[in-house]
Amino acid sequence: MGLYLHRNPDGTTTGRNDANGFTVTHAEEEEVKRQLYEDAGWEYTPPPPPVPPGFHRFTLVHDELLSGCGGDERYAGLRARPPEGCLPDGGDGYGFTLRCERPGKTLLDAIAGTVAEVRREHGLVINSLGVEKPEEWYDARTKNGCAAETVAHLMLMCAHRARLLGYGRKDLVRLLDATGIE
Repeated sequence: MGLYLHRNPDGTTTGRNDANGFTVTHAEEEEVKRQLYEDAGWEYTPPPPPVPPGFHRFTLVHDELLSGCGGDERYAGLRARPPEGCLPDGGDGYGFTLRCERPGKTLLDAIAGTVAEVRREHGLVINSLGVEKPEEWYDARTKNGCAAETVAHLMLMCAHRARLLGYGRKDLVRLLDATGIE
């Protein structure tokens, strides 16, 4: 079964359940999701309330499969003393997870500050935001939406994997500079 959402040019959202052909269009995306979940027989959980202005909500993952450090004792310190605004979570069976609401001018600023604090205070280099399908591109119009979270995820994953291959920061910056992207 597949549930799909599509944002229409008129600002509405259309959802479809491929299993039975159920289709709904509504001005509110959450109402479309609610109806799709109801049709599929799944429990719908509404999104949490918005964060205060200047704050951002995100999930950091220290992916054990990528890092090879399962059971690392540094997790105990991070569980006991997480960054302010973050709560440790067991993750989805493959890594250590922090669910955060942190201040920052942009989402990337909030993520960068949190990653730096975790590295400085606990010696862990966070390597993921848990984005499952980074090729999907939503909210590409804002620096603080899903697209920004995907960019941060890809950057953290890239830095981690590059380090595993022996590439350093200068190598990655040289690659970015070669693209001419400003």
